[in-house]
Amino acid sequence: MKNILKGCWVILLLIGTTVNAQNFQGKAVYQTKTTFDLKLDSTRVTPEQQKRIEARMKDMLENVYELDFNTSTSLYKKEEKLAQPGQSSGRSFMGSLDGGTLFKDTKSKTFIQAQDLMGKLFLVKDSLALLEWEFKDDSKIIGKHLCFKATAKKEVSNNEFRFGRRGSQEDDKPKDSLKTIEVVAWYTPEIPVSHGPGEYWGLPGLILEINADKTQIVCTKIVINPKEKVAIKAPKKGTEVGQKEFEEIRTKKMKEMREMFNSRRRDGRGGGR
Repeated sequence: MKNILKGCWVILLLIGTTVNAQNFQGKAVYQTKTTFDLKLDSTRVTPEQQKRIEARMKDMLENVYELDFNTSTSLYKKEEKLAQPGQSSGRSFMGSLDGGTLFKDTKSKTFIQAQDLMGKLFLVKDSLALLEWEFKDDSKIIGKHLCFKATAKKEVSNNEFRFGRRGSQEDDKPKDSLKTIEVVAWYTPEIPVSHGPGEYWGLPGLILEINADKTQIVCTKIVINPKEKVAIKAPKKGTEVGQKEFEEIRTKKMKEMREMFNSRRRDGRGGGR
């Protein structure tokens, strides 16, 4: 049964991509939420401070993205938020962690991403990684669209940053390793394109929902063939690097920030005694 359904969806995809291919365009709006394990030293942070920090982190990790797409290319970018007083540094830091404007070409299986890393703009160019999707029989309605379930395994960095307890050197170290997570995707063959939010793609229909570890991405609005069409073009500004090189640079920068934070914390503790 699964193979029959999969074959039907592939046929739908092929039909959809040949009808009005030159004029077809769509826009999808996604809401993202990510939970964050914030480990603070209770001997140095009051409960009120903990609540304020958690509220700020929640605001930073809940964002709205727009995906403009046609039959073979897409552009995924975050809607800008108005910075609140006293939050500029935090938002600058978080901007170094989330993805910048992402252009994907599913025909050539390549991507170009404009990524700001602590004030420096990089242009990451590389091949698209395709997950080994496993099709499921489950279905549900998202908005007005019938969606089907697909799952895949994915290796991600288990990079946990802890604000350690006083005198604990071990807690100041990052937990750098890889872990395997399950990605659950819900896609609709009613919109027969192989696009999705962020890095996700490769299913016979637009992906409307992703659940991956501590991140959830849900489509809240879809417009097909809007009156005002957006030019879906790859970003061009930034220092060109490959994905692996960019990850190495980011790891180095995160290490420098962590060491700077720990140095300031030690200096502050020493000066108070």
